[in-house]
Amino acid sequence: MSSAIDKMKGISEADRKQIEKAQEMLGPDPETMGLAKNMYWGNIREDLIFPYPESDPAETARCDEVLAKLVHYLENEHPSVQIDQEEIIPGWAIKRLFELGIMGMTIPQEYGGGGFGITSYNRALEQIGRHCGSTAVLVSAHQSIGCRALFLFGTDEQKQAWLPKLATEMVSAFCLSEPNVGSDAGGQETTLEVSEDGEYYILNGEKKWATSGCYSGMFTVMTKQKMFDKRKNKEVEKVTAVIVTPDMDGVDIFSRNRSKVGIRGTWQARIRFTNCKVPRANLLHKEGKGLALALSCLNYGRCTLSAGMLGAAKRAYEQAGKWGQTRYQFDRPLADFEMIQDYMVKMAAFTYATEAVLYLTTGMMDRNDEDIMLETALCKLFCSEIGWMVMDDATQIMGGDGQCTENELERGWRDSRINRIAEGATEVMHSFVFAYGSKQLGEHLMNVKDKAANPKFWGKGLKLGAEMFLGMKASAPHVTRLSPQLIELQTIFEELVRDFSHALKVALKDNQDKIITRQTIQRRLSWCTIWLFGMAATLGRLDRSLRRGVSGAELDYEMKVGTYYIKYANSKSREEIRGLKDNVDEVMREAIGVVRGYIDSLPSEKYAIHEKSPNAQGTGRELPQDFIKQFGSGYTSLDDLK
Repeated sequence: MSSAIDKMKGISEADRKQIEKAQEMLGPDPETMGLAKNMYWGNIREDLIFPYPESDPAETARCDEVLAKLVHYLENEHPSVQIDQEEIIPGWAIKRLFELGIMGMTIPQEYGGGGFGITSYNRALEQIGRHCGSTAVLVSAHQSIGCRALFLFGTDEQKQAWLPKLATEMVSAFCLSEPNVGSDAGGQETTLEVSEDGEYYILNGEKKWATSGCYSGMFTVMTKQKMFDKRKNKEVEKVTAVIVTPDMDGVDIFSRNRSKVGIRGTWQARIRFTNCKVPRANLLHKEGKGLALALSCLNYGRCTLSAGMLGAAKRAYEQAGKWGQTRYQFDRPLADFEMIQDYMVKMAAFTYATEAVLYLTTGMMDRNDEDIMLETALCKLFCSEIGWMVMDDATQIMGGDGQCTENELERGWRDSRINRIAEGATEVMHSFVFAYGSKQLGEHLMNVKDKAANPKFWGKGLKLGAEMFLGMKASAPHVTRLSPQLIELQTIFEELVRDFSHALKVALKDNQDKIITRQTIQRRLSWCTIWLFGMAATLGRLDRSLRRGVSGAELDYEMKVGTYYIKYANSKSREEIRGLKDNVDEVMREAIGVVRGYIDSLPSEKYAIHEKSPNAQGTGRELPQDFIKQFGSGYTSLDDLK
């Protein structure tokens, strides 16, 4: 893409550097494009979704046994309310999760784990999410990112040393975020240098938001390392991952946790490393390959976050639905009123589609599809955003009672809000989905434009020119593998894929290099992709039910809520496409100057200011700590979590 970057005109140096950093972080494009990228081209890779992925029956049966024990524990023993109110997951509860095999589900059996696939693991996270968002985050952070890098990239010696403990008794943590590093994973400030004797790495820096860090036995730490790049013939900074333990000299857990609005039982540590000696045998993967490692782990973390959100949304839908049918106003149940009916059907359709999206994505991961980074991002966006809509509508149906602690819905509502921030904030993910999804198509259009003078390319150029300048749409892709009963919904999907791809090409033509900074346009196109991905998953799931012979009330439910989702998603997508032309973006750009000027006029000493702000550090108000629970510092054991 470096040649494509060089051709871009009128973009700032900061934007150019950001693009180059992103290209380096993501690496080369996979040889074969996956489901989502093909939709950008107006194609449908139906072989990836129809038939809908299935798990191995033997593993499913084995997972069912684990889930039965887990659900019994969650319903009868797990202290969900206590965890939220006291802001701590007791050590005995974490130990029970180890005993049930949940904390080691995906670790191979040879190391004492369950050896389960990603789909089975996410089925467990879904059940946990129904009962306790804090516990879902604990399990996900430990297994999806905390020790996932070790499982994927560790040496045989590292696996032998660590995985048996991580499967049965030891919690792990993933140390990526820093005070100045959130979504910018490549901007690590924690440094790693080889010691003079060559025996150790010397680690210096600070990590923030390390879930379970204060009681973890191992940390996967992302660092910045200076290396000589032969291709560039100069020294560069790259990201390297190492294993660190809390007992190493120079490790200081100076904050165990901070009190939060949601997922209150999870603890996010702050860890400082001062000349910490890390044995070179603790290198994970290869020097300079830490970003690839981190992105691989985040693929898993994004799915398990989605599973926890699905469980919470399902529970909220059922609770609010029951309330709507039993709570009377004006001598009628709330469910008799059409606006409440609209909420209820939407919640049913959204949870159905969310489940379809999650298990389509995990199915792709289990079968090792090559190009899934966009799919896992879409899964996270879909489940966190659509799931949050379910939570909010459920709270609205329950009214004032929905705000009361004993009904527990308010806890799920609070716990779910973080999902739009964690594992990639929604705004960053929208830009990523657009950029990564359209990258190869954009390069293709640029190459056709550059070769327009060559008669060999006139045919291709005329076809694209007719589409982008004359509005002549290409033919809609055709699906051949779906059940005949789905033909109406199939046609909606096919036509929307065509119209989305057409709108994208026109947007690229209209905005050209400005598209790099036009994030409101990126967001509209990203939302189209999200709705389309949900359509594909929903069609796949409906098709599976029809082929399985599902009938009666069960099939009637699936067909009606699935149809509602697909027609709703089609309507919302077409709103986004119309919004590419009919919007108030320019008015926003005209107004932002006076808005920012007003904000600048406010005295900083009255407001919270980020601790590492480059232009206002130390100028904010002193934040109150009285009456806010404090958690202290230092390492603690599971036995001390009471």
